[in-house]
Amino acid sequence: MTTTEESSHYDNLHEMSVEALLTSMNKEDQSVPQAVAQAIPAMTPLVDEIVQKMDAGGRLFYIGAGTSGRLGVVDASEIPPTYGLPHDRVIGIIAGGDGAIRKSVENAEDDKYQAWKDLEAYDANAGDVLIGIAASGRTPYVLGGLEDAMNKGLTTGCIVCNQASPIAHAVKYPVEVVVGPEFVTGSTRMKAGTASKLVLNMLSTAVMIKLGHVQGNKMVDMQLSNAKLVERAIHMLMDEIEIDRKIAERLISDHGSVRRAIDHYKG
Repeated sequence: MTTTEESSHYDNLHEMSVEALLTSMNKEDQSVPQAVAQAIPAMTPLVDEIVQKMDAGGRLFYIGAGTSGRLGVVDASEIPPTYGLPHDRVIGIIAGGDGAIRKSVENAEDDKYQAWKDLEAYDANAGDVLIGIAASGRTPYVLGGLEDAMNKGLTTGCIVCNQASPIAHAVKYPVEVVVGPEFVTGSTRMKAGTASKLVLNMLSTAVMIKLGHVQGNKMVDMQLSNAKLVERAIHMLMDEIEIDRKIAERLISDHGSVRRAIDHYKG
């Protein structure tokens, strides 16, 4: 039995008070960052490879089913507004199609041939990187997609929450974050989902920093798509080049991005 399917450390959950439920879940969650920390040595070469591929024009794909697929879609969708990349550079694909983001699609994760068909719609090729996300480490949709991708020459990695899984064995860069049994037995949207999200945050953020989309500690390429982000950009400029608010507002209005405003001012 995989550790994500083992029985919870707790029982008789239905008899617990609300406070006891919340306290116990929080206690379980505290083990997740420690498990992620142990996976950093495995994440490091994967980040290096993604940076190299994307710097040469390649793309980053995520595939997954259920919670894992949704997490990949979320991470991919946040890259354009946060770092200014086009939507076709980091792409999240979920088993069952975009409709499965909101509603579960029966048996979608059991089709081992569908993932590559989904990737073919994007002309995935050897210049790209594919990361499969699957808490169990054995989801057929993800495993099949990774095996096909390897055969086509793509660089492959994975995020799984069990050791020595079929998916980890199928890829070049396995990231195994073993979080143990879930509070509700088998509910991998809990600790496994949290661990996967943390790893995705770390991978994509490190990649974006290494690709030059952060200066100092600031998101200089973020899309200024709402008032909050415009305000953030103004404060970035005031802090970065030590100017007053009126000048910062004018620079943002004239140039539409923090990077261009800084370059213009310093140029």
